[in-house]
Amino acid sequence: MYNACILVLCDGWMAAKNPEQVILHDKAWQSWWWRATNYLAACQLFLQDNVLLQEPLRPEHIKPRLLGHWGTCPGLNLLYIQLLRIARNHKWHTLFIPGPGHGAPSVLANVWLEGSYGKYRPEMTRDAIGLRRLCREFSTPGGVPSHVGPHIPGAIHEGGELGYGLLHAYGAAFDRPDLFVMAVVGDGEAETGPASGAWKSLHYLNPIRDGAVLPVLHLNGYRIAAPTVFGRTSDREIMHHFGGLGYRVFIVNCNDPARIHGLLSRTMDTIITEVKNIQTAWRSGSTTTRTTPAWPLLVLRTPKGWTGPHLVDGLLVEGTYRSHQVPLPQARESPEQLAQLESWLLSYRPHDLFDSTGHPHKRLLSGVPDEFYLPGNVPDADGGRRSIDLRLPDAESIAPSVLQPGAGPAEATRVLGKWLRDVLKANDNTNNFRIFCPDELVSNRLEAVFEVTNRCTLQPIDSNDDHLSPEGRVFEVLSEHCCEGWLEGYVLTGRHGLFACYEAFAPIVDSMINQHAKWLKTADQVSWRRPLPSLNILLTSHTWRQDHNGYSHQGPGFIDNILNRRHRYVRAYLPPDANTLLAITRHALASRHRINLIISGKQPMPLWLNIDDAVRHAAEGLGRWSWAEGAGAEHPAFVLACAGDVPTLEVLAAADLLRKQIPDLPFRLVNVTNLLTLATPDEHPDGIPNSLFEEIFTADRPVLFAFHGYPHVITGLVGNRSRPERFHVQGYQEEGTTTTPFDMVVANRMSRYHLLLQGLDLASWGNKEAEDLRAMCQKALNDHQLYITTHFEDLPEVRSWHWSQS
Repeated sequence: MYNACILVLCDGWMAAKNPEQVILHDKAWQSWWWRATNYLAACQLFLQDNVLLQEPLRPEHIKPRLLGHWGTCPGLNLLYIQLLRIARNHKWHTLFIPGPGHGAPSVLANVWLEGSYGKYRPEMTRDAIGLRRLCREFSTPGGVPSHVGPHIPGAIHEGGELGYGLLHAYGAAFDRPDLFVMAVVGDGEAETGPASGAWKSLHYLNPIRDGAVLPVLHLNGYRIAAPTVFGRTSDREIMHHFGGLGYRVFIVNCNDPARIHGLLSRTMDTIITEVKNIQTAWRSGSTTTRTTPAWPLLVLRTPKGWTGPHLVDGLLVEGTYRSHQVPLPQARESPEQLAQLESWLLSYRPHDLFDSTGHPHKRLLSGVPDEFYLPGNVPDADGGRRSIDLRLPDAESIAPSVLQPGAGPAEATRVLGKWLRDVLKANDNTNNFRIFCPDELVSNRLEAVFEVTNRCTLQPIDSNDDHLSPEGRVFEVLSEHCCEGWLEGYVLTGRHGLFACYEAFAPIVDSMINQHAKWLKTADQVSWRRPLPSLNILLTSHTWRQDHNGYSHQGPGFIDNILNRRHRYVRAYLPPDANTLLAITRHALASRHRINLIISGKQPMPLWLNIDDAVRHAAEGLGRWSWAEGAGAEHPAFVLACAGDVPTLEVLAAADLLRKQIPDLPFRLVNVTNLLTLATPDEHPDGIPNSLFEEIFTADRPVLFAFHGYPHVITGLVGNRSRPERFHVQGYQEEGTTTTPFDMVVANRMSRYHLLLQGLDLASWGNKEAEDLRAMCQKALNDHQLYITTHFEDLPEVRSWHWSQS
């Protein structure tokens, strides 16, 4: 077929004198490429030697441990071919996001064959040596895993935990008008909650400023061991389902290898025409409506494990769940399976695709786009390569004035909202910053940003709606998965953002954060990957001030989730007031290659530090507040420590009473804003040396620590310090209900009165003043319980307390 065409090499593609010859060649090239990539994917699963089958296959050519997944590879290879065609024919930057897990053999096969892998790893040459290395590295010790990951050029999505691929695709397309993203959603992935919610993303994609996303629902019928829901759903029902979600649905249903390329190519050409028409109409201003376009969605039905072994040991494999992983698991031990493997691999006719040295034949490479447009070379997939630093305004102009500690009060997140407004304004022309929030931006007091932007929507806007427009840079949708997934896709492709969420519901995305942390760590081991902008998470409406919403909204466990990855890529910050929140957030947005967790309340609270002191305190991560300490604090009887805004308030209130009631009791007061400073330097780079740790906390004095989260977090962080048993931590003890703010700290034994009673015991302070203070504290706790059940609010002395500088 190739020889019958009269072709001329032009712009990296074959331009024929007869357009029909171009079509014929394109179809032939697709067939060659599919055979080649299927062969390469299968070789990676099985072979450690004899990768070109230049001699009969023997057991020693087979890997001793067969790991990987075959079932999804033929479908992914088909779709990658179409991405190459799009890049070649339309000169588009394209991004491939394979949502199905364990799709690495397919993606590795394609990036090796197109040449991108060799560009980033010169040892991966397109010859027998490079192919042998490709096969020997796959799923072997010291090699590469069976999931797509940072080691693969063109990748931003790991695919290990299913459900997030489509969200990452839309996040990548936001503010990238020149990008086309193909997001493959597999059978099993389509059943997950995050994937089910991700389909609504089309209502946030602006055709003017954003790129295009083509979701591909690839149905091969099965997950690991059973049929899937969509796999057993009729085409008609699927058309109604996704049409109702707003998509224009295209279905290709084929099990004939001779017809699939023509069917799929014609459908893809129609889809690209649709995408171009939408973008042209919006970008030229000729569209008659400014509501969500009917973006295309492709449903591709093909057999699972297509072109692989049909029957194994008398059981049907091709087109069934049995092809999910390694279809010939005994190929090394069984002569029958070894012979079947050899027959299978030879069915791709590798000697027609590669010469004797392993170089791909020219006709195999004839349909590949220019290097600049290779999917494996797209700059967006190495987000650090395209990243632009944010312009971060100073905070002094909006920082509340603090003439002495205890000024205010101020709502920390409301103050932060004014600064974020200035960040949006400063970066208005760069399209480089977005805020993602599950329907709670105003609730979280960040609404000042609406002075310069709106909530984004492409749906119809009613006259009663508040701050909605297609151009909005705030994404609000009641799905933590969507917000987090969009933000991850956004930062993975080099942009900056903030995810603001209620604290109790942040664990919904814990596994997503876990996957992102693993990506950062792995990417740091890939020499050509640049550091990414940080993933910034602001948790507010937090546990201690969810007294109105009740027990279901009270849970600080996300701190634990973050600190379980106690490595250099995570930070956990607990600013005690509005100015420290400003300083920490500015630092977080300027940082790279991290996950920054910031926890701050939204209720009126005292201001303890002016902005200059707050910046210094945030940079140090912890420090003594000598202005709040008792007399003789250089030789204290005990140390009062705190982390979090409410714990800080209670500790300061306790210190105030101590200074007044027992003025000769020496104690220190330490505030911690960066939890990782408590770790040792060998555990975390922010950990302070033991000498400084003991300089601050002393070497042997008891420490009473009031903490925002679960107490074991602090005891775990200081566990490798000298005498960690001297740390006594009060925090959230899983006691909560709908009650008053102060009753929350009383119920969890972290109130000022509980801290005073425990502090006096730790200090072994037993004079009359101490006894009087103990009695006062016990009376206050008794009065508190009676008062709140009678008046439904806290005691006047609690509500009206303020720091008195003596």
